[in-house]
Amino acid sequence: MSNRDSASWSALDEWWLTELASDPAYEDEVTPLLLSLMGPADRVLDVGCGEGRLMRAIAASGRQPLGVDISRPLLRKALEHGPVVQGNLPSLGWCGDDAFDAAVISLVLEHIPDHRLLFAELARVVRSGGHLALVMNHPIYTAPRSAPIQEPDGEVLWRPGEYFGSGSTDEPAGQHTVRFHHRTLSALLSDASSAGWDLEELYETGASAAQIDRHPPLALQQHIPRLLGVRWRRR
Repeated sequence: MSNRDSASWSALDEWWLTELASDPAYEDEVTPLLLSLMGPADRVLDVGCGEGRLMRAIAASGRQPLGVDISRPLLRKALEHGPVVQGNLPSLGWCGDDAFDAAVISLVLEHIPDHRLLFAELARVVRSGGHLALVMNHPIYTAPRSAPIQEPDGEVLWRPGEYFGSGSTDEPAGQHTVRFHHRTLSALLSDASSAGWDLEELYETGASAAQIDRHPPLALQQHIPRLLGVRWRRR
């Protein structure tokens, strides 16, 4: 992350813990999708591990996680689930080549200004044949000026906004904001391929039944993608 983004995240520790604790979607949808995408692995790097919720699930699955994050307070909590490193993404200069069997990125890539450098760094630290598993907000959600539109008959459509651009938006997060960097789906896949990652699986998911039960208006948006899940193999 850039200095500005790092400073922003340093002020968001309490918001992140409160938001995550009150959002069951992380446990119900994000974590299971990531674990299914990870593939066989022993040593797993959790990129942007936060307070270690995903590390806990990785360890429970019999794998050995190591987390990296910018936030020292969150890393102190993550230590309960495995070793951690304080690092300023996208750089992984502290890590040697071929150190991991897999890496996971959970709702983090859209906050990284230089995603190409992160793809390249991960290709360096994950061994040949290893995997990279990603879950992120679908790019249709991160495009500047994108938003839902409700028709007079009640149908909900999605305005794609500036989808083919590469801008960013700042969204409210408690008393602060979180910056989302937008890239098209084609740009993400092409840039990952250029860094040495071969696509194996790709999933696009909409609102789940559990989400709709918690928030019934989402039933009108079942046809709109919400999450993107991808698994790559290191070439």
